[in-house]
Amino acid sequence: MASLTALSPSAHNSNQHLPQGVYANLDNLLRTRFTASKLNLKFPRPSKALLSGPIRTRFKGRGMEFEEVRVYQPGDDIRTIDWRVTARTQVTHTKLFQEEREKPVLLVVDQRSTMFFGSQQCFKSVYAAHLATTLGWAALHQNDRIGALIFGDNEQKDLRPRRSKHAQLNLIHEIIAFNHALTSPVAQQQAQSLQELLTDALRVAKPGTKVFILSDFHDFSEDCEKSLHLLARHNDVALFQIYDQLERSWPQASQLYVSNGKEQMRVDGKAKDFHKRYEQQFQQRRTALQNCANRLAISLIDACVQHDPDRLLTSLFGKTKDRSKASRL
Repeated sequence: MASLTALSPSAHNSNQHLPQGVYANLDNLLRTRFTASKLNLKFPRPSKALLSGPIRTRFKGRGMEFEEVRVYQPGDDIRTIDWRVTARTQVTHTKLFQEEREKPVLLVVDQRSTMFFGSQQCFKSVYAAHLATTLGWAALHQNDRIGALIFGDNEQKDLRPRRSKHAQLNLIHEIIAFNHALTSPVAQQQAQSLQELLTDALRVAKPGTKVFILSDFHDFSEDCEKSLHLLARHNDVALFQIYDQLERSWPQASQLYVSNGKEQMRVDGKAKDFHKRYEQQFQQRRTALQNCANRLAISLIDACVQHDPDRLLTSLFGKTKDRSKASRL
């Protein structure tokens, strides 16, 4: 007979740089800056937005900045004609613009009760803190502005994008505060929903922002997809679905005990089709989220707590040499 329990506060592993335990550790979050120095937060997929002319751009910048003036050519947008230069030279000239490449980074970090769970290595909430902090350091290395929306069950913190080391340290401070406020995986009554989080992200994210949403997406709905659609229209969006392996597949055991902290229930792990139904339930949620991401052409990243988060980020955003190395490990 096996007994199923949550990860104990003293849990640890031999890889001291990895997230571990029940609560986020300040030293570990500060140490993520070394991994971040190897990252380049570019979104490889092309944008659906069109600039003037037939060429699609990979960037959804916040605007256009003047680059130069040249002689007007057939096909140029007449709205960009420089009338002062045209009048002075008596030859029609047009302005050329370069899209602004500076992109604020907005980290939407879920620290609600359902994230306060883990079976090995660390809780989902700790894993999310590690990923968010690493992405923040990477943005700072790129000289991008860093902002965040950090959510608990009944409160949130809005950190407007700033470009400074102080902004990153403040992000770490707030993530730790929310993380250490968690005490139970059971959501409180009237806890904030994912839909509310995405609505607030819409309010904060300005056009051209790189938006990283880190959550288990346990309450994803059709309304969430509508908000994501609006968010992705003018921003690059990536979803990190954070989950524990135990949520994906039930361990092979004859009898298991689960508890919500108040009541305990015995589960027959060898019941007919139990494992199949359990895994199908997770896969259905995963498929719904993946279908949404496909429809909106946004990135969905599989973030299992049992996997090395630094290797995950390097495989996604590492510079060419580091990315190839990570893919071989």
